[in-house]
Amino acid sequence: MLPRIGVFALLVAILSPVAAGAEPPLAQYAVGQLQNLAVHEQPKPVPEARFKDGDGKDMDLTAFRGKVVLVNLWATWCAPCRHEMPSISRLQAARGGPDFIVAAISVDRGGADKSSAFLKEVEADNLPLFIDQTTRIGRTLGAYGLPITILLNRQGDEVARLVGPAEWDSPEAMALIDALIAAGS
Repeated sequence: MLPRIGVFALLVAILSPVAAGAEPPLAQYAVGQLQNLAVHEQPKPVPEARFKDGDGKDMDLTAFRGKVVLVNLWATWCAPCRHEMPSISRLQAARGGPDFIVAAISVDRGGADKSSAFLKEVEADNLPLFIDQTTRIGRTLGAYGLPITILLNRQGDEVARLVGPAEWDSPEAMALIDALIAAGS
């Protein structure tokens, strides 16, 4: 017979994947706006992906380790991106902070000025400017088409991706981000 505390610990481990140290069951969030979300059974390592910030400083995704990251690749000429960017900006305003960041990276060859003007035009002013004018980041991350959104856990591993636009401030998207943040380590 197990002691009472042992039974309780066993039940928590069985009934709570997050408590047992596993990633949250993200597949449950692939509904509504996120119905096409591809959730990975196991987190996947992300190759070194370089880009620049709005001041031209070299960056890579490791700069965000310790945070849940929503990486969104977009361009000024992409009509679905134009529709999606305001919701991504609202997500950053609602959840951005020490545990979460949106890294919306422009892959537009028009440069920082054009991308910055686009963000202002579509009222996505909660987003810091990140850009890869070379467009290499798309190939590095296996992004074929725009927009594409890749979710990274706090360790910098890919846990899910969505090809195409979504309303990233929808209730299902907020619930997904909250679950990733709550997963902690």
